[in-house]
Amino acid sequence: MAVTPIVPPGAPGIPARWTSSAKSGVGTSLSSAGPVWFTISHGILNEIYYPGVDSACTRDLGLIVTGKDGYFSEEKRDATHGIEPFEDGVPAYRLANTADDGAYRIEKSILADPARPTLLQEITFTPLEGVPADYRVYALLAPHLVNAGMGNTAWVGEYQGKPVLFASGRGTCLALASSLPWRDCSAGYVGVSDGWQQLNHAGKLDPACCRAEDGNVALTGEIGFTATNTKAVLALGFGTTPDEAAENAFASLKRGFEPAAKSYVEKWREWQAGLLPLDRDRTPGVPGVNGYRVSTAVLATHRSSVMPGAAVASLSIPWGFDKGDDDLGGYHLVWPRDLVETAGGFLAAGDAASALWILEYLRSIQQPDGHWPQNAWLDGTAYWPGIQMDECAFPLLLADALHRAGHLPSARLKTFLQMIESAASYVVRNGPVTGEDRWEEDAGYSPFTLAVEIAALLAAADLLDACGKQAAASYLRETADCWNDQVERWTYVTGTAICKAAGVAGYYVRIAPPDSADASSPKDGYVPIKNRPPGDTDRPAEEIVSPDALALVRFGLRAADDPRIVDTIKVIDAHLRCELPQGPLWYRYDSDGYGEHEDGAPFDGTGQGRPWPLLAGERAHYELAAGRKDKAASLLDTLERSAGTGGLLPEQVWDGADIPGRELLHGKPSGSAMPLVWAHSEHVKLLRSLRDGAVFDMPPQGVKRYIEDKTVSPFRTWRFNNKIRTLPEGKTLRVELLAAATVHWSADNWATAHDSQTAENAFGIHLVDLPTAGLPSGRTLIFTFFWPGTGDWENVDFSVMSGAQDSQ
Repeated sequence: MAVTPIVPPGAPGIPARWTSSAKSGVGTSLSSAGPVWFTISHGILNEIYYPGVDSACTRDLGLIVTGKDGYFSEEKRDATHGIEPFEDGVPAYRLANTADDGAYRIEKSILADPARPTLLQEITFTPLEGVPADYRVYALLAPHLVNAGMGNTAWVGEYQGKPVLFASGRGTCLALASSLPWRDCSAGYVGVSDGWQQLNHAGKLDPACCRAEDGNVALTGEIGFTATNTKAVLALGFGTTPDEAAENAFASLKRGFEPAAKSYVEKWREWQAGLLPLDRDRTPGVPGVNGYRVSTAVLATHRSSVMPGAAVASLSIPWGFDKGDDDLGGYHLVWPRDLVETAGGFLAAGDAASALWILEYLRSIQQPDGHWPQNAWLDGTAYWPGIQMDECAFPLLLADALHRAGHLPSARLKTFLQMIESAASYVVRNGPVTGEDRWEEDAGYSPFTLAVEIAALLAAADLLDACGKQAAASYLRETADCWNDQVERWTYVTGTAICKAAGVAGYYVRIAPPDSADASSPKDGYVPIKNRPPGDTDRPAEEIVSPDALALVRFGLRAADDPRIVDTIKVIDAHLRCELPQGPLWYRYDSDGYGEHEDGAPFDGTGQGRPWPLLAGERAHYELAAGRKDKAASLLDTLERSAGTGGLLPEQVWDGADIPGRELLHGKPSGSAMPLVWAHSEHVKLLRSLRDGAVFDMPPQGVKRYIEDKTVSPFRTWRFNNKIRTLPEGKTLRVELLAAATVHWSADNWATAHDSQTAENAFGIHLVDLPTAGLPSGRTLIFTFFWPGTGDWENVDFSVMSGAQDSQ
């Protein structure tokens, strides 16, 4: 009997939220015809992305089971979940969800149709108590079109006479069809009139609720299981119109699950077969899981099929169950740093083509002034406004790695020349100070950022040499030398309370604030720790250490046995090492606030930082550089044992006592991002490094120049963003400006004065070298500027004293 449609009560629904970031599976077809990416946790589908890997279209899609006497069971909450891939390296999954009360088992096979934008689930429902007629099984779908839960419209409709569950929002539509025709269906507002509420309170759906507009909505439909038909295929199709989405869904149903699965698996097998065999005989993490093939599949799954070379940081939203529409991006954005790390993972695995695509994509989103955005959507539109100098330098290291490996021969290299020159220009014009460190928090002098910048300048110099740009290359090396000489002045401290406690002479700090760069040591400054409660943010720079200092070894600037590095390791381990069941992991830095609160409540702008598994990979690379391969191999085991269900690596793990109510278990993934592509890239690179017996991605230029040849700079550079006050005796003062100027200077307190004209180099820097090499110790050079472009004097005198030491 026909029902009279009603407007479901409760518009627009409760505030929208995302879902758990603790994924157990992620996948996509390796086909541009099927631009759908999916995630799995708690035995159900979570965010499904279309048409780009940065566009989440659902919150989740799971099943509810009802039965006699008000029986109600939701598989994501009331079942034990098992998951396994179809085979090693193929991210299609078999799920087994067994009701905690022993009433039923649900088995699913999940993959994306390579032929079109449709997500397929083959579902088998098996009663373990009673008979099929005792139960009803419902699909519950929460659309979030696109990257938002509010502003969605859901309705129950038809396509060519067959019932379909539809939703639309922000120009994108979805259609959920079933191979067994839907029975009762409904659309409603989440938290008030959605199918979960109807089934939980009334034990049945209200078919009169067939359209919910402009809100946080949900769709529910009963799957037509019978005693003889216990298997169904659900097809979730996408498109720009409802009909297109439904057409895709029914085309996939018509073709059938098995043909789609065959094509999906074959494409993945072919890609995996082309990689280097870095598989281990055993994986100490998840039993039966090949960690290497999980990592390579994670890297490939996070790529865009629409924008070749683009890849997001994670198909997850950290603490998503506590995040709403105001957190548009989550981690499904492009971070240039993570992207270069991903390219390194592809290179380590033997997939140079993917690394080249990444370089080409980076070229396409480089900004006109040469920098890369902090993070961006696939089309290059910046999301967060920060500038991180390591992200501006990393693409140069990627270009050099590809060139050295023979994948960028001369003719191909020249097509990247403009990108290389522009990026190198940005780094030398704006470095060495960074607007944000790699943890996206503080400005200043970071050992990690400095290492990347200096290594990248040396790499870019080699690339420019190869393109016949010797003068520009020479300047980049001179700048790298000058910065390298001052790493310790900027970031190394001695004689502190921490030194005394650890029994060391000194150590590298996490970051020295830019406003203390004029002083002789970073210990004179304070670092504002982000993610801390108000009034509890500033810490003396000398009190904050980080594994970031290991980058000085990773990028070839300092030897692994350098006493300053060895002492820093002792401090890092005293402050940041955390012993866990899987082995030692490390925190990012002292007083880190990015993580759950002490009681396990999700990060909400403040919290307490937790251990990061990828830092075990970085430490392993250090141990390998130090010649301790056995320690590196042990840390590989630790990294793999930090994986969650399905072998995925998390951003952070929980270091407190078990809190089962919050799903936080000691040593297991926390509520932050999982998988973190950066961690999987580090895993692949570590496997390659251990196979080779050497750090795979260590640039050779710094090793040769600074560790072997011990090159030092004859210069010290004065800039408006680096106003040095002291000059080691015998050094030439190089003044670098961003506009032409006459430098008016005196070495005798203006008793006599001299004028020196700047000259513009290939990078738009106007420089002049002042003859200070013979300046006696204790003598002060005073100077100011006349700007011919405007006809103005600077009207400020600057001074630099000769004779002070600037390194330790």
